[in-house]
Amino acid sequence: MDISKIYELFNKYKSVSIDTRSIKPNDIFFAIKGPNFDGNNFALQAIKTGASYAISDNHAISKKSDKIIYVEDSIKALQKLANYHRRKLNTKIIAITGSNGKTTSKELILNVLKTKYKTTATKGNLNNHLGVPLSLLEMHENTEFGIIEMGANHLNEISQLCKITEPNFGYITNFGKAHLEGFGSIEGVIKGKSELYNYLKNNKSLIFHNSENIKQTSLIKKYKNTYSFGVNSESDCIINKSDSKNSLNVSYQNEIIKSTIYGDYNFENICIAIAIGEYFNVSFKNIKKGIESYLSKNNRSQISLKNNNTIILDAYNANPTSMSLALESFKKTNYKNKMIILGDMFELGEDSNHYHQEIINSLEKINDSIIYIVGEYFCNTKHSDRIKSFSSTKELINNLSATNISNYSILIKGSRGMQLEKIIEFI
Repeated sequence: MDISKIYELFNKYKSVSIDTRSIKPNDIFFAIKGPNFDGNNFALQAIKTGASYAISDNHAISKKSDKIIYVEDSIKALQKLANYHRRKLNTKIIAITGSNGKTTSKELILNVLKTKYKTTATKGNLNNHLGVPLSLLEMHENTEFGIIEMGANHLNEISQLCKITEPNFGYITNFGKAHLEGFGSIEGVIKGKSELYNYLKNNKSLIFHNSENIKQTSLIKKYKNTYSFGVNSESDCIINKSDSKNSLNVSYQNEIIKSTIYGDYNFENICIAIAIGEYFNVSFKNIKKGIESYLSKNNRSQISLKNNNTIILDAYNANPTSMSLALESFKKTNYKNKMIILGDMFELGEDSNHYHQEIINSLEKINDSIIYIVGEYFCNTKHSDRIKSFSSTKELINNLSATNISNYSILIKGSRGMQLEKIIEFI
């Protein structure tokens, strides 16, 4: 496979697609195979829909049109094209991984950097072996900064994404109890996420880190090319929390920055955006503007008002670490008439029952809230009668539809598969 020939086509047509449902005129279509689909079967359709060329790893299908180019592996071809393109750019790439907070950190950093630089970032949650190449291929010669989110649920995935991306800078949000089914243990999580550190060290690239995070600091203590943030005076960028019960404000350069996002667990996400802004000489005015103008979306720490209820929707994802942090933050608020709605956490492996019971044990200590739990795992825990359980989101909706809920402050947290955001229209 001569990737330079495909790159010539990319330079001419400028965009790629892996989904015939969203083909734009002159896209180069990559026919991707997955466990339950084969994009090769849609290569001809892509051409008819308007694609300039299709890249296929099915030899027989490639013979059906002179606009279908045969390669041995379409996924590897996409990844090699993205890496080839990345090497043609002068763009500074910042890679972000971690167990929790990747997307919020990415969006906050984007909001700060774009006040001064031409900056792009991973769209939505396109952070895997397909999404990362697609994100790189959206960058162009005028892109000054590219922020690439990297997700993983097995070892060696971050390492592979680094080879494609070749980042100049990197940041790990944290190590948490996420994707334990794939990583096997918290030690596996640390090893997997630290593949970003390994790449950056081997290439003498800069590591951003939280000076308060003991584990991260220990992993990079002998590495000199770092830039830290934290509340202690030894940090390169000093940032403190500012008193605010129901929203998250920070103190930076003796000024208060008022964010619109909720939860102490988002403090580090704001800090990294400020630190990166400071490192790249973004003015205080623009850092403040970037943080304060950020509005959380996609079901991540969103605060909204409905029917006299304050709703905190944090239902894009959940694991034992993020759920515990969400509960702790909610307990600290001075909201009245609190309600907690928690849904099952997925991909926790053989210890799933144990982790759900730990959350239940924490809930039993909360006495000022009405509590609902939803899903098979939570229903199988030992819990008191005051914690109301429902086997499915649909069952909970049926209950809420028959209940007058008004003047409550409601925390909603669960894994994406639970689709807890559906309950909002019934509150």
